[in-house]
Amino acid sequence: MKLTFGRIVTLVVVLGGAAAAVYALRPRPVEVETGVVERAPMRVMVEEDGVTRIRERYIVSAPLAGRLARVSLDPGDEVIAGQTVLATIQPTDPALLDARAQAEAEARVRAAQAAVDRAGAAVDRAVAGVDFAEKDLKRLVEASERLAATPRELETAAFNVTIARQDLRSAEYAREIARFELELAQSALTQARGGGENAAFVIPAPVSGRVLRVMQQSAAVVSAGAPIIEIGDPADLEAVVDVLSVDAVGIRPGDAVVIERWGGGAALRGAVRLVEPAAFTKVSALGVDEQRVNVVIDFLDEPEARIGLGDGFRIEAGIVVWRDDAALVVPDSALFRRGTAWAVFVIQQDHAVLRTVQVGRRNGVQAQVLGGLVEGDRVIVYPGDRVQDGTRVVVRAGRG
Repeated sequence: MKLTFGRIVTLVVVLGGAAAAVYALRPRPVEVETGVVERAPMRVMVEEDGVTRIRERYIVSAPLAGRLARVSLDPGDEVIAGQTVLATIQPTDPALLDARAQAEAEARVRAAQAAVDRAGAAVDRAVAGVDFAEKDLKRLVEASERLAATPRELETAAFNVTIARQDLRSAEYAREIARFELELAQSALTQARGGGENAAFVIPAPVSGRVLRVMQQSAAVVSAGAPIIEIGDPADLEAVVDVLSVDAVGIRPGDAVVIERWGGGAALRGAVRLVEPAAFTKVSALGVDEQRVNVVIDFLDEPEARIGLGDGFRIEAGIVVWRDDAALVVPDSALFRRGTAWAVFVIQQDHAVLRTVQVGRRNGVQAQVLGGLVEGDRVIVYPGDRVQDGTRVVVRAGRG
């Protein structure tokens, strides 16, 4: 059959229409957002609310029975060790004291002396701990120069030095308190035996700091041991965070802590000092009983970095339980379950390819890749129902 010009035009129009129909009926590529598998720093944190508290606080009690004069100090007032008068007591007439009262005064002296001895031994142990920690840090610094120590080992050794020095300060504080209590007990015993004048008994501040609470401000008759005033150093803070017991299992002393939303500008640095060995039951906001464990955190920044932060203030703490400075990571939003395994969609030649992956740690933003992906793979994040294995995709403008 001879093709005329008209037939050729008709054939071209028919074929063009068929091609246009095929193109129009062809599924359009699905717009997607993407992420990249890469080497990046990654950390996993246990995040909980907590409160601050003064590390060392001391409740001054009446060393003997008598009439307490009105306390002139108020919460927040500064006190200086050995100079500021906290309270004044007019002792009961020794003639009115019986043998039992004198025996109690003698027992308090013996107990105070034993406390001084224990505090002295604690200071000796703390001094030895500081010496050991400093030598260990020096050894690791020298080893790191020969590439024989890891950065993690250096950080742990530096933390141990910090904790050892804080323990020494706490032990010295306890020794000063014990000596103060011994002096008060000895003075009270002298009064009880009638060996001194029946003059007013002055109680000086045992340590420098500020008044935290005044338990008995008005004049009153008090018995021996009655609490009068509480003092402490607001600059010497620690934080207490209660975490779920299942999370506490993975927390270790020395773990880094990021303290945020405390009311200041920049986040503060901290470190776990103690994970308490006993849990307690706490009812959650949903009414569910939870087993919680207290974690005690030391502040690593200087007090000048947390001006305004006081006793009992709320903070939010993130305890770093795992980290890797060069982990192979994938966006957590790219993962989804396929049966019992984790899977992602990898983009290959503009098509979504289903791939099963092995995942390690997750932190809600990143997931550690143990297998199934390599660095540089581009994956689809937030894949919808329209994305299936083999689906043609196009990266959404301005995303990925």
